[in-house]
Amino acid sequence: MANVAKQLDELVRFYCPGCKTHHHIQHGSDIGPNWGWNGSLDKPTFSPSVLVTYNGADAGQDGAPPAVCHSFVTDGRIQFLGDCSHQLAGQTVDLPPLEGV
Repeated sequence: MANVAKQLDELVRFYCPGCKTHHHIQHGSDIGPNWGWNGSLDKPTFSPSVLVTYNGADAGQDGAPPAVCHSFVTDGRIQFLGDCSHQLAGQTVDLPPLEGV
């Protein structure tokens, strides 16, 4: 089962076990930020790092900043950097397979 799904021509998604949701990256030559992608659906590598900020459950409460997920995805593994605000910060895990792909 694939670990990423190609969406449209230049958009791919993967499930992030730290955020417990999908992240999308754009690759190719479209306008806007674009990541390099090795083209593999099973063992993807994206470059540079993937940085996602979002309103987590406690964002903005008592001065809490937005939630952060910052990672490198290499050969089908996701390395969460230390600035992540979720429980997988500092860990490296396999990308989980996507259901229905």
